Amino acid sequence: MTQFDTNTPFFASNSTFIEELYDRYLQNPASVDASWRDFFRDTTNGTSSPAKRGASWAQIRSKVIGAEMTEDGGRTAEKKTSSSDIRHLPSGGEAAIHDSIRAIMMVRAYRVRGHLMANLDPLGIEVGSHHPELDPASYGFTDADMEREIFLDGSLGIKKAKLRDIVSILRQTYCGHIGVEFMHIQDPEQKAWIQKKFESDRGNFRLANEHKKEAWRTLVEVEAFEQYLQLKYPSTKRFSVQGGDAMLPGLEAVIHTAAKLGVKEIAIGMPHRGRMNVLTTIMGKPYVEMFSLFQGNVDFPEWVETSGDVKYHLGTSVDRETPYGKIHLSLLANPSHLEAVDPVVVGKVRAKLDIVGDAEKNSVMGLMMHGDAAFAGQGVVAETLALSELRGYRTGGTIHIIVNNQIGFTTSPKYSRFTPYPTDVAKAVQAPIFHVNGDDPEAVVYVCRLAMEFRQQFKRDTVVDIFCYRKYGHNESDEPMFTQPIMYKAISKKPLPAEIYSQRLVDEGTITQADVDAKFAEFKAFFDKQYDAAKNFKPNKADWLEGQWSGFIKPQGEHPQGETGVDVKKLKEIGLALSKAPPIKANPKIIRQLEAKQKMMETGSGIDWTTGEALAFGSLLKEGHGVRLSGQDSGRGTFSQRHSVLVDQDTEERYIPLNNLGGEQKQYEVIDSSLSEFAILGFEYGYSLGQPNSLTLWEGQFGDFANGAQVIIDQFIASGEIKWLRMSGLVMLLPHGYEGQGPEHSSARLERYLQLCGEDNMQVVNTTTPANYFHALRRQLVRKFRKPLIIMTPKSLLRHKLAVSTLDDMAKGTQFQTVIGETEQLKKNDAIRRVIICSGKVYYDLFETRAAQKIDDVAIIRMEQYYPFPARELAAELKRYKNAEVVWCQEEPQNMGAWTFVHPRIEDVLESLGRPDRVRYTGRPEAASPACGYLKIHEKQQKALVEQALAPAKAALKAAKA
Repeated sequence: MTQFDTNTPFFASNSTFIEELYDRYLQNPASVDASWRDFFRDTTNGTSSPAKRGASWAQIRSKVIGAEMTEDGGRTAEKKTSSSDIRHLPSGGEAAIHDSIRAIMMVRAYRVRGHLMANLDPLGIEVGSHHPELDPASYGFTDADMEREIFLDGSLGIKKAKLRDIVSILRQTYCGHIGVEFMHIQDPEQKAWIQKKFESDRGNFRLANEHKKEAWRTLVEVEAFEQYLQLKYPSTKRFSVQGGDAMLPGLEAVIHTAAKLGVKEIAIGMPHRGRMNVLTTIMGKPYVEMFSLFQGNVDFPEWVETSGDVKYHLGTSVDRETPYGKIHLSLLANPSHLEAVDPVVVGKVRAKLDIVGDAEKNSVMGLMMHGDAAFAGQGVVAETLALSELRGYRTGGTIHIIVNNQIGFTTSPKYSRFTPYPTDVAKAVQAPIFHVNGDDPEAVVYVCRLAMEFRQQFKRDTVVDIFCYRKYGHNESDEPMFTQPIMYKAISKKPLPAEIYSQRLVDEGTITQADVDAKFAEFKAFFDKQYDAAKNFKPNKADWLEGQWSGFIKPQGEHPQGETGVDVKKLKEIGLALSKAPPIKANPKIIRQLEAKQKMMETGSGIDWTTGEALAFGSLLKEGHGVRLSGQDSGRGTFSQRHSVLVDQDTEERYIPLNNLGGEQKQYEVIDSSLSEFAILGFEYGYSLGQPNSLTLWEGQFGDFANGAQVIIDQFIASGEIKWLRMSGLVMLLPHGYEGQGPEHSSARLERYLQLCGEDNMQVVNTTTPANYFHALRRQLVRKFRKPLIIMTPKSLLRHKLAVSTLDDMAKGTQFQTVIGETEQLKKNDAIRRVIICSGKVYYDLFETRAAQKIDDVAIIRMEQYYPFPARELAAELKRYKNAEVVWCQEEPQNMGAWTFVHPRIEDVLESLGRPDRVRYTGRPEAASPACGYLKIHEKQQKALVEQALAPAKAALKAAKA
């Protein structure tokens, strides 16, 4: 609705407002309040036809807008209206009608802006501000009018009441310890649901006595634990929740309500603050184990190989019993990179939903906790929210709980955001936002229940913003008075939430002071026993390889390649199913491509890159594994190569050949993602955590675009297993190769992945044949362990005449080749003067130039896998050429690409063969930019590096010096 201008006379400014409201009524009567709906219907004698809109509006204007305000605030009527003409508005003439309309508009203003006057800040520093739209005077009401009876016809649940009582109810409903933002939601049903909840309860959100005691016990447990930690470990970082304690009863309310409404599993993500309490109070981690961690011990058995992580990054999982049945909770481990875990949570939720086949998204959900500064400041929050309603990423809504400390490290909100709340980014997805005073645990429990009910009813994201504070600085050894003296003076004088709530329950007679003292003493005695037991605590199991991961193993020693070959007959069946004419009107170019693929299957030769990929996907689908591929334009493929989604040229109906292979198969899901790398890669990593038996792939539009998701790569993909014992089989497809497309479309930054390699953490390959790509994809699922796979995928090789394979290359008994030796007939091995080791697309440049120049004394070895480094396979190839010098050739500049990674490793291999040779580099010189931006310069550089690699020794040295 259009906002009305409160600085001009009421009716002069709001004729337009009511007219627009009437237009909305004509389009959808349910989109306006019931009182307005009845009024418009009766005023126009039921006429709602747009064709008669002009005449109908004239009726309304004459009956409602036909009065003008006089200078002294009195009213004069242009036209007398009998009460029989407007059956659902009050009798008494135009004045009463005007009072009613103005009051209804004020009611609406409170629904929109009431939160601005709510009592949210426990410190009393940020008090609710006066807003003119919430002042009755803005609607022409005077003090004398406060005793006037106003007809509301059901709005606020009131037929009629004194204006004073109406204002009181509005403030009680929308301006208490809870402030709600929901009028930005466009769906009338969702908006009406929240409005009805608040206006029927009218701020009366008090709990039953047994629920009060549950919330109180949780607060006491949290506070007692914090006090104990402060006593025993006063200078140890723990990121105390004190000041935001009400988060814990709120979480309990979400979990219990979720279980009541049919949720079976919740995936949880959160930052540091309060994590110790969530691990113990919510996740049930034994206190003895937590104290053992504080004493510097590990929380995994000695036989488990892991570097571990700090305790406030750790996750765990547990089955919780609730009054409504069992519910599984998994708290995801995450790094210090704030909000990076958000997309991982929703990705895991989506995987779990897909496993159980829950299309309605009732049984599994995400629950995230956030800091206020991070929610407002970190871009991945907006990226993740944006996924919530997109095909391929929907999870049925996430509950977001913000622990609003009103500060970010040392930065006050006024310096870190423009808006009064950190939550405005959530309005982009029309999420309802509940602001609540953290000193009122009952209000927190109320809105958390409400948020959960809304999520389950409408499957939308929901935000709870708990206004609170932190007792200490950013951590327990920090001094907050350096930067926020006023805030921390207020905090130093303030009793903590457990003390405030205990006193409140004592005052109202729910508990006694003796109960309070006894409960704190009980926890103190319990913690003493747990603390003493922690000195000898030895964990007997690690929290991994359970549930969906049961049966997987941690590989020891060299990785087996696995049985990746497939019976040729089966491959042909899959290929012919993929190449048959689709039941839609496909683009003629697609038809020609399908005919070419059919010929490949019939001859068993000429298999190009994308056909090899499709055969890998199809064979996995037929073997009972799902395949999920997402990325920008992945359905068609960035280079118009994949076409795994065919589009009808008349209707745009979609047809997916991989889902129509015939007979039983799993589902192939390909998603053209939003223009995001960070959130999408995080989502797919999360999906791979929850779905180990499916092939999960993320494709960069160009390989270097993955640098927008570097946090996910560094903190999760490369190190998640060694830090947190969490395997992932995620595949990253990164287009890579120097084709003269400039600095940003050439390099996938191979060097970054190689620098991250260590402790057998992932696989990095740069394959040159469709068959090897086929095997690399399939081996992700045929082995009993999972490792992330980084693939430098090609661009020009997608259609290169030499980059083809045969079906026999993929047949039973074949497997991935980590190293491919020389394939051509050259001079005898002893007569080979040079061996070039290379990888990827540059191989074909070298191969074609060598053939054109009729060079027969230079052998080329392709390193198809960089990591784990194939030392044994490389040694077997190099051993053949005893008299040859060894050269490494790459397209990338010398300070990029694989050179610094392979150089010492190749020399180690040579040393193992008894050869003290040094490996010589050929390629582009060091550079600041990955590639030049001019085609002619690129072509000159490319020609030079190829000729340098193939040239006789003296000429090569001269060229290198030049």
